[in-house]
Amino acid sequence: MTEIKMQESWKKRLGSEFQKDYMLSLKTFLKNEKDQGKTIFPKGDQYFAAFDFTPFEKVKVVILGQDPYHGPDQAH
Repeated sequence: MTEIKMQESWKKRLGSEFQKDYMLSLKTFLKNEKDQGKTIFPKGDQYFAAFDFTPFEKVKVVILGQDPYHGPDQAH
């Protein structure tokens, strides 16, 4: 498995999720889309970048959402 880049305190809590069926299916889907030449934002090594900036213990609020990225370098 490719090493997921994220802060260790998050990896302890979320690491097992990457072996679950839904996540493996998502990974396969994204790989297939990319193999077909489709553009995926952000780049693969940045999917979980938000979890690399702040340790879990320092997070007070998490807001989940999705912006409609329509061009390069907009996914952050």
